[in-house]
Amino acid sequence: MTERISLARRRARLATRHHLAGEAASPEQVAESLVALHATDPATVHLSVAARSSASTGEIERALYEERTLLRMLGMRRTMFVVPAGLAPVVQVACAGDIAVRQRKLLIQHLGTAGLDTDLDKWLADVEEGTYAALKARGAAHAQQIAADEPRLRTQILLAEGKPYESRGYITNRVLFLLAAQGRIVRGRPRGSWLSTQYSWATADSWLPGEVVRPNPDQARAELARRWLRAFGPAPVSDLKWWTGWGATQLKKALAAIGPVEVDLDGTTGVALPGDLERVPEAEPVAALLPALDPTPMGWRERGWFLGGHEAALFDRTGNIGPTVWWAGRVVGAWAQRPGGELAYRLFEDVGADAVAAIEARVARLAGWLGEARVTPKFRTPAEKALAT
Repeated sequence: MTERISLARRRARLATRHHLAGEAASPEQVAESLVALHATDPATVHLSVAARSSASTGEIERALYEERTLLRMLGMRRTMFVVPAGLAPVVQVACAGDIAVRQRKLLIQHLGTAGLDTDLDKWLADVEEGTYAALKARGAAHAQQIAADEPRLRTQILLAEGKPYESRGYITNRVLFLLAAQGRIVRGRPRGSWLSTQYSWATADSWLPGEVVRPNPDQARAELARRWLRAFGPAPVSDLKWWTGWGATQLKKALAAIGPVEVDLDGTTGVALPGDLERVPEAEPVAALLPALDPTPMGWRERGWFLGGHEAALFDRTGNIGPTVWWAGRVVGAWAQRPGGELAYRLFEDVGADAVAAIEARVARLAGWLGEARVTPKFRTPAEKALAT
């Protein structure tokens, strides 16, 4: 008989496994629990960890740039993530490698506008090697420094040809993107504060200690699917397909390797890891303030079971979520930081005095953590923009 997983049970698992009570011991534990932290907006990484632990920005930066137990890399759906260093080879093989192949073909097409009278595939391969050699010689460098050593990176291509927003641009960042997607180079410490996006670069073998052993693609996709189900399951298979960005065949093979258990999610068919349907002990409901693009709400495609019909206020037009207020494993409001530093929030429903007191406590905690820092999400949403004014 198919086991039924109630809405309350799913929310309890979410709150517990995603450390919404803020009790995680370290940045590494937060990342492990969520598989990966969204890193398109650098603030998200720090705020996601801060919501779930007592780690300071210094501790998070130490994990990223000194101990290097966390690694910033391209991953699922061509999105930037911070992942546990030990998981990086899995994400590389399961997702990033395919992205690198597609993006390289696209860049070769764009190079057709550069006026190069040569074999573009071979030319690009030579530029890639020259770029890698230049970076390796420097040890660590920013894009401008690398381009100074490999002048071909200043080759210009035409973008959006024939469109009103047609433009020309250097291939510097595109080549660095390719090398990173191939797993050959990594993003290091940014220039400036933890909110900066001007990253330095280093070769992967100089940044990560020891020999990196990559699994084969089938093994990598099965391991990534297993970790996602542990963190986000039970859930519909369509959510896993969306989160990974895999094709139907890749998804099918990964699930076949795992042998998931079919469950009933209040009328929707879902899957869970075998032996992973134990009931989460009941606990007092907790409040949480999660940042824009936090990996919890971005972990599923179908989010109605914890969003409560508030999508219009919380998402931008391209599907990016803004800062959210949580209570008892579901979204109950939104929050924002105003220019003067004050944190403002709005609840979408009456959650009771106990919930309001708990939310106020989390607001005060986050305000203290932020100090003088000012954070504006990279992607603005209706609720966030309204609260920030």
